[in-house]
Amino acid sequence: MKKSLFYRGLYYVAGLLLLALGISLNTRSGLGVSPIISVSYSISSIWNLNFGDMTFILYGIFVLVEMCLHTVRNKIYAHRGGPALAHANRINLKLVLVMDVLQLPLSLVFTRFLNLFSDRIPEFRTAYAGSFPGSFAGRTLILLLAVVLTGVGAAMSLNMRIIPNPGDGIVQAIADCTGWQVGFTKNCFDLLNISFTIGVSLLFAGRPVGIGLGTVIAVIGVGRVIAVFNRLTQEKMLYLAGMTEICT
Repeated sequence: MKKSLFYRGLYYVAGLLLLALGISLNTRSGLGVSPIISVSYSISSIWNLNFGDMTFILYGIFVLVEMCLHTVRNKIYAHRGGPALAHANRINLKLVLVMDVLQLPLSLVFTRFLNLFSDRIPEFRTAYAGSFPGSFAGRTLILLLAVVLTGVGAAMSLNMRIIPNPGDGIVQAIADCTGWQVGFTKNCFDLLNISFTIGVSLLFAGRPVGIGLGTVIAVIGVGRVIAVFNRLTQEKMLYLAGMTEICT
């Protein structure tokens, strides 16, 4: 039991570290960042604010929206289920809201990782200007590595089912409330974030900030990396973490 808990915690923390590293590399490639992060990245770039702090504020907003959506969804189901399920619904709502609130300390730790990696990783376009790492080809390779790390990190942390990243949590909350498929909800939410980023960038900077080739590749590539990684490793990972009794 202790060994399983150790593996579960190890995979979860390692996943968060890889996710933070992937996001940081993505931003440093200078080719555009992932849709959700583009909001905090553009704001921090335009007004010269701390990227990690802006991401934490953004995640805090996500958590508040999640709590509102979960409360609305619970009331809808309570009316449908009748008085007999009212008590169970209230208990379930409290547990869900507690999990939502726990995303805040997770976000604080995660965004500190973002700051740490961002401070250690230079901007490839400027720091390595005139050399291969600073060229378009070099930065594209960095971007692809970032997408792989982001996908692997997301898969590892999500598979452990402990506390979701607010970026994933809000997508799930919207899907639960609307009845939409999670994949479709994710695409719509990405489009919303991209639109917001473009609007803010054009209004205050006169040009798109954080949106580029990397944004498109992140939208397409991260999901594919998660799917491939889970196909290759998920079964054994869940077995070692004590979340399944069978490993073939």
